[in-house]
Amino acid sequence: MSKTRELIISPKVSQAQLTKFLPQLEEEGIKTVYLDPKKLNSKKTKLDTVYPSSAANYIVIEKEGSAKPKGKKIGRKFEVLSNKDIENILTVAKKGLDFVIVEVKDWKIIPLENIIAKLHKINTKIFAMANTPEEVRKMFSILEVGVDGVIFNTGSISEVREAMVYLGTRSFDLKSAKIIEIKEVGDGERVCVDTASMLHKGEGMLIGSRSNFLFLVHNESVGSSFTSPRPFRVNAGAVHCYTLSPDGTTNYLSEVETGSEVLIINSKGKARRATVGRSKIERRPMLMIKASVGGEIGGIIAQDAETIRFVKPNGQLVSVTHLKKGDSVMVHAKSATGRHFGMEVSDEYILEK
Repeated sequence: MSKTRELIISPKVSQAQLTKFLPQLEEEGIKTVYLDPKKLNSKKTKLDTVYPSSAANYIVIEKEGSAKPKGKKIGRKFEVLSNKDIENILTVAKKGLDFVIVEVKDWKIIPLENIIAKLHKINTKIFAMANTPEEVRKMFSILEVGVDGVIFNTGSISEVREAMVYLGTRSFDLKSAKIIEIKEVGDGERVCVDTASMLHKGEGMLIGSRSNFLFLVHNESVGSSFTSPRPFRVNAGAVHCYTLSPDGTTNYLSEVETGSEVLIINSKGKARRATVGRSKIERRPMLMIKASVGGEIGGIIAQDAETIRFVKPNGQLVSVTHLKKGDSVMVHAKSATGRHFGMEVSDEYILEK
């Protein structure tokens, strides 16, 4: 049975910056922060706290035998330098700790593997410390099951978004958009993105000619009498099209290459990351497709071939060669904002057509 995992943020911002940072964390789905509860007193927030304070929801105690306040969880923080430290964690945890916070130094993977193996049969949760999104990913993937939570030291909302993708809990609002125009536009360069992961039915990439209007382009896990399934591939679109990266920035498809990371989205909007194994650019006949939803109009230029499919609101797939005006497909659309080198700039005027 898979465990419930949580990203806990330790804000690396000033007290003044907390006023803006905490609401952003809540918007991203963060529920817990490693922070002194006193710093939350003047702020309206539903965030739980982990801290060496009796006012915290998860109280980090200093000594064994401390009384457990009603309705609270108690735990201890441990620094791991040797196997002796790991045995000590197990001994202390068995005495009734709800959680342990583990900080490892130079050796990160092996010590945590040993701790997870020893503690997985008791009800003590394991929280690990991390300083980068890459460390967050490692912590959640150790021994496949990973730790129960990662306390991530950061002051960057982009890093939080990237880490949420590694956790597998970030999601995107998908809407039903109506097709308003389909047009053959001649030859162009299209990009096939071959990932180092197996993609499943319902999954694809968000692609579009506008950064605020992206179509869910399905992967090629569905074969036909003329083609074999390629469940690692998304025939994404023309070289100029945007796609989203795990940190929330956009990239042109022409920039995607071996080792790049892309977002894989399913038909419910849930996101996960995948590493690109190969990007293949070839000249092919192309189609221009436009759709509208909520007053926004967006387009995509994709290869004119039966194997390129969009996702309908009912989850069924439709080939771009069978699309008709009035059909509905799933998109991620929102009000337009400017972008500078892929990063969103909320107060900049922009018009993309």
